[in-house]
Amino acid sequence: MTHKYTEDDIDHDSIDDSVIAEENTAEALKKLREKLKQCEADKLEYLTGWQRAKADLINARKRDEADRAEFVKFANERLVESLIPVLESFDLAMSNKEAWEKVDKNWRVGVEYIQAQLKKSLADAGLIEVNPLGETFDHNRDEAAEYVPVAKESENHKIVAVVQKGYKLNGKDLRPPKVKVGEFKK
Repeated sequence: MTHKYTEDDIDHDSIDDSVIAEENTAEALKKLREKLKQCEADKLEYLTGWQRAKADLINARKRDEADRAEFVKFANERLVESLIPVLESFDLAMSNKEAWEKVDKNWRVGVEYIQAQLKKSLADAGLIEVNPLGETFDHNRDEAAEYVPVAKESENHKIVAVVQKGYKLNGKDLRPPKVKVGEFKK
């Protein structure tokens, strides 16, 4: 037998509660959706900020490495500069061929070997000798010690002698070469 529900069977309090619960659920669901949207926006903001901070850190490390490499390039600048006169003393000692040939051969070979070692060490540190003999005078690179008359017009403003060699360290000018510049006059 089937039971037919009557008005007496219905609990009105529970209906009101279920309607209220249903309304509360809809409003709670709406609030949860808004909160979820806000959380997603916050997450995107935090993710973007984190990615930017990570990229900034990577770039800062790269800059630090480049700065460190540049520092190392020129950290020995004072030492290299102080060794240039020693290198020039070797050149001066060996420039007088007649006197140099009179020195004992074994001693001469030893001194030449020491000079070669010094030159190699300085070259490994980035030192380059600037010897512009025969080139056109460049006031940005060279220091004119003297202007000397020349017979040929083609030698006008050409470097005819190097009084003192110049040096660069890793592309940076340490000392300009002192030169004699040819000057043609008709």
